[in-house]
Amino acid sequence: MTRKATKKLVAKKTIKRAHAATKAGKSAKPRKAAPAKTTMTSAAQRIDKKIANLNDWRGERLAQIRQLIHEVDPQVIEEWKWMGTPVWSHDGMYALANPHKDKVKLTFFHGARLPDPQKLFNAGLGGGKWRAIDFRESDPLRKTALKALLREAIAYNADHAVLKSKGSRA
Repeated sequence: MTRKATKKLVAKKTIKRAHAATKAGKSAKPRKAAPAKTTMTSAAQRIDKKIANLNDWRGERLAQIRQLIHEVDPQVIEEWKWMGTPVWSHDGMYALANPHKDKVKLTFFHGARLPDPQKLFNAGLGGGKWRAIDFRESDPLRKTALKALLREAIAYNADHAVLKSKGSRA
């Protein structure tokens, strides 16, 4: 079937549908789906809710990490990605955090490229790009070293052509 013939066939079917709708006393215009009733919440609100819902040491640790990120980077952009992951961006994504059953994992997108003189990275050490810190319940939060690592991640993004986030910031 040629392109022209296909267009004619589609036009005929559309006219028939419109005619049948008019006979039935309905509008000939195609109906649009009703807008979904959703309440949009910001990424920050979703992160707040995630922390509150944890109800244990993991929520406290995630809140501490988040607070340090905001202290180091007042212009940080908080994002909510991948069906429930808090992500922090500044000139591109630099860190994400996820609570697991026995740990809270803080992952740095370009961790393999960051200096880590305090040896905070303890996960993903074999990868070529990402590095992570697994915080267990009894692990201390080494604030000074973590702040230095966060500053390095932000500086890396500023100095390199890091892809910017394309996903939702809500």
